[in-house]
Amino acid sequence: MHILLVVLEFAIVLGFLVLIHELGHFLVAKLCGVRVETFSIGFGTRLFGFRYGDTDYRISVLPIGGYVKFAGELGGDGSPLNGEPSTGAPDELTSKPRWQRVLIAVAGPVSNFLVAFVLLFLVAHYHHEVDQYLTGPAIVDYVPQGTAAASAGITAGDTITRYNRVFNPNWEQILEESALNLNRPVPIAFTHNGQTRTGTLTVTVPPNTEFGVDDIANVGLIPRMDPGPINVLSVTGSSPADRAGLQAGDQLVTINGFQLHSVPALLLFLRDNKGATDSLSILRNGQPLTLSATPEKMATPGAADQYRLGFTYRPPPADIERLPVGQAMEQSLQDNRQGSMLILRVIKGLFTRHVAVNQMMGPVGMAQQIDIATQMGIWPLLNLISVISLNLGIFNLMPFPLLDGGMILFLIVESIMRRDVNQQFKEVVYQVAFVCIILFAFFIIFNDITKLHLH
Repeated sequence: MHILLVVLEFAIVLGFLVLIHELGHFLVAKLCGVRVETFSIGFGTRLFGFRYGDTDYRISVLPIGGYVKFAGELGGDGSPLNGEPSTGAPDELTSKPRWQRVLIAVAGPVSNFLVAFVLLFLVAHYHHEVDQYLTGPAIVDYVPQGTAAASAGITAGDTITRYNRVFNPNWEQILEESALNLNRPVPIAFTHNGQTRTGTLTVTVPPNTEFGVDDIANVGLIPRMDPGPINVLSVTGSSPADRAGLQAGDQLVTINGFQLHSVPALLLFLRDNKGATDSLSILRNGQPLTLSATPEKMATPGAADQYRLGFTYRPPPADIERLPVGQAMEQSLQDNRQGSMLILRVIKGLFTRHVAVNQMMGPVGMAQQIDIATQMGIWPLLNLISVISLNLGIFNLMPFPLLDGGMILFLIVESIMRRDVNQQFKEVVYQVAFVCIILFAFFIIFNDITKLHLH
């Protein structure tokens, strides 16, 4: 029964985002006077629908996207024109100026970007989460080996009592002072085993990069983000955590005797331990249990491979704020920009082989994440929907036939050539691209299934 609910949640979310995407194409096409023959949610064979005016509104069999079929254009499923060649009628897509066709192509991704912006604006305006650890005492959760903090004598459990000119700072103040004093030594004081010690730390940032919390981590200051243990939200199938017997709802109390309170600290501990087998002390339904797990190096979006166990975790405690409209808009733009840069880094990683294709998430994995977010509440769900919408918009701008980016690429080539690309050639390219997309979709789905946690 739960599986049916997951399928329904996935269908509603993906259907909504595809509808918005295709609606963008549809509305701009109508504004440009283009006749729309088909408006389809899904690809392939028509399941059901209705006809209104010139347009067949339909649901198709393959729920991996959708398309709008314009008069005089190749079929959205990559098929040829089905015996209906372009007639040169003024309401056909090919009769419109290329700049209008570019606008029509761009309208779909732009619609997804607007959805992502609006959703994150709503989240920021009504439910902006601020991690509680940022405003509490600056307690260090873990100090990685070989870092400046380790050289200064700071260890896990120490409390920063002075950072530059701020006494008894919280982590938010430490971030602010670091941003104002980049590449300069900052005097610090901290309590260690009840004694006060002093030293200096220098936070450096690579050229042309923006300062962030990761730069604090690079010097070895890893905040204690949660007063309690790490809470396991879900376990990835066939992962080290899965093989060790870790389950959703478990609490990771210690690893090799170390108390860690955040996954960032855990990842750095695993790195320092160089992938050796670890002893996990957990609480399951209030009962203590010891497991043994050997982490594996896994692809990390936008970064080098990291040793991981393979589970998702419940975020640390947070306070809720309602940002004013202006600040909420700025926060939404910032979050979308960061999300876009991460997606672009992942795409770059795929082409440079720094990110494995089998690490990508397809419909099955997406459905799992939607189900988890739904159980957590409306705000995590809206966050996830915005991320999926952003992914959908950027993916469709890739210069691949059948995607919007492919159409734009053809239009650019035609503008340079000052004539249209041969229609028969387009038909062959689109059919080959359609087969490639279907094969890729089946590969991603199969990969998703192999990673399912079936316990």
